[in-house]
Amino acid sequence: MNKKVVIAVISMALLIVIIIPLILFNVLTNGNPYTKYIVDKKVPSYLESQGYSDSHIEESYYIEPKHMIDSKFYQGHYMVIFKDEPKVTYYYGVTKEGKQVKQFCEKDKESSDGVTDLTEENTKHSEEQCANSL
Repeated sequence: MNKKVVIAVISMALLIVIIIPLILFNVLTNGNPYTKYIVDKKVPSYLESQGYSDSHIEESYYIEPKHMIDSKFYQGHYMVIFKDEPKVTYYYGVTKEGKQVKQFCEKDKESSDGVTDLTEENTKHSEEQCANSL
């Protein structure tokens, strides 16, 4: 067997044994990069179309929930906290079919004693048509 062929085969085997587990670990830890790209692209423009600008938003970014969600949505969410309602965290998702942005009915609401609970009650920035994430 040619020495170059042996080196090529060993290199490919090492590449497969090392690179594939690293890629899988990265996806499991940080989420699917494609999903992150879609959510980061769609949700901010959706919020802007709803009349929200950076001056309305305290904090917003992509998150990867550790629990399974409705299979109609990509796994990643977009978390938003509005400046005029800092104790409520809203979540937005993107549908797999049609890539439509939907606000999830479930929100995190901090109570006066500092405990955060999941709520579906109407709040200041609740949308009329929301989707259940679970």
